[in-house]
Amino acid sequence: MKFLTVCAAVLGVASYATAMPLEKRAQCAATLSTAHSVADRLQSGYWNGGGWGIFWTDANTIEDLYNLMLADGTTSFDVIDSTTIGQLARRQDYNAWASAINGAWDDALWVTLALWKVGDYKVTHGQDSAPYYNSGNMVYDMVAAEYDTATCGGGVWWNSAHTYKNAITNELFLYTSAARYNRWHDQAHLDNAKKTWNWLKNSGMRNGDGLWNDGLNSACQNNGQETWTYNQGVIASGLGALYVATGDASYLTEAEITLDATMAHKTVNGILKEVCDDVANSSCNNDQAMFKGIWMKHLQFYLDAAPDHAAKYSGFIGAQESAVVHYATGSGWTVGNVWYAPSQGGSRFTAQTQTSGIAEHVSAAKYGPC
Repeated sequence: MKFLTVCAAVLGVASYATAMPLEKRAQCAATLSTAHSVADRLQSGYWNGGGWGIFWTDANTIEDLYNLMLADGTTSFDVIDSTTIGQLARRQDYNAWASAINGAWDDALWVTLALWKVGDYKVTHGQDSAPYYNSGNMVYDMVAAEYDTATCGGGVWWNSAHTYKNAITNELFLYTSAARYNRWHDQAHLDNAKKTWNWLKNSGMRNGDGLWNDGLNSACQNNGQETWTYNQGVIASGLGALYVATGDASYLTEAEITLDATMAHKTVNGILKEVCDDVANSSCNNDQAMFKGIWMKHLQFYLDAAPDHAAKYSGFIGAQESAVVHYATGSGWTVGNVWYAPSQGGSRFTAQTQTSGIAEHVSAAKYGPC
């Protein structure tokens, strides 16, 4: 089965690599210049020779750097072959991937997205994309095998312990399934996307405010845990990809329930704020410090799928850009986790907050005012 999966991926890559549409170029040169400065600081301040410190956040960092280069056509941050993830990709070895992922299925799908983005970049530069597409598909297939209907009626498990079904893992599975169908047109992946959305919609994880709580409790009910911003962004990109796959605009309506709820309930003075962000004493860990940037990136991906909806969100995107530049950015283009107000010593500056800034700037360059 593993051999057949890899062979199918290779065949899919061959057809995709010859017909991949170039992504829409970013629009605002000034904002792109800022993004490059922040990315330069990421590399000079946090690069450790093989990554930036944490496996799943490294996957997002890779995606952010290649998203930036695809937006403006540059090659400045083509570091994939020096990263642990890139070296694994070039091996195209199922067992090596299984060992690296270690049953963390949400982490796995961040890797899939990063590898597909690198593959897209390689195609645009006439380079070998197959290791990245093949490995991304291989990792996706590991997660697809974890879909289970015996507990809570469906959904992918958070990890191999099979104790928790949560929003982010299933939102990522929705997005990667629809995106894989849009790339290689295997009906099985569209079926995965549709069944995952139907399960999510009926799971009870979306609350009365239109926001997604973290997951389900042992009774298969909404556990009421924090509505982190990234949960609100990834559901939108997934539904946007499902709209591209089907042409059904009801998916956009569902996505914007949550995007609009984020703007209403996850902001202070119109600027994104996590519950752990605080100007005097932030308590966000490295994972949580990256969530706002992921929300911005997946809003970008949503608008890539539905560009005629961009005007609705342009002003909000521009407000985030202004806040990150004026409130979150410190000396030497460092970016902290507190966006909503000037730091009073509480903003944390890490590799994860830095790449979160890159994601925000690229989203703003593409869809914010210039």
